[in-house]
Amino acid sequence: MAQTKDNSAQAEKIGFHKGSLSTLTKEREELMRILQIVEQLMQMHIKELKTLGIDLMAEAKKVTKKLRGNKPIEDVLKN
Repeated sequence: MAQTKDNSAQAEKIGFHKGSLSTLTKEREELMRILQIVEQLMQMHIKELKTLGIDLMAEAKKVTKKLRGNKPIEDVLKN
C-alpha cells in the first residue's frame, strides 16, 4: 500500500512538471511571435525614417555620447 502511494505521488509530480513545461513552451512560442511582430514594426519605422532623410546612425551616436557622460538616465532622456 505504501508503494502505491509513492507511485501515485511520483506520477502526480511528473504530471505537474510535464504540464508546466507544456504551458511554458506555448508561452515561449507566443512571446517569440510577439517579438517578431515588434521587430517587423520597428523595421517599418526605420525604413520610413530613412526615406524621410533621418540618419539613424548619427542619432545613435548622439545618444551614445550622452550616455558616456555618466549622467543619470533621467537627464539623458530629457534632451
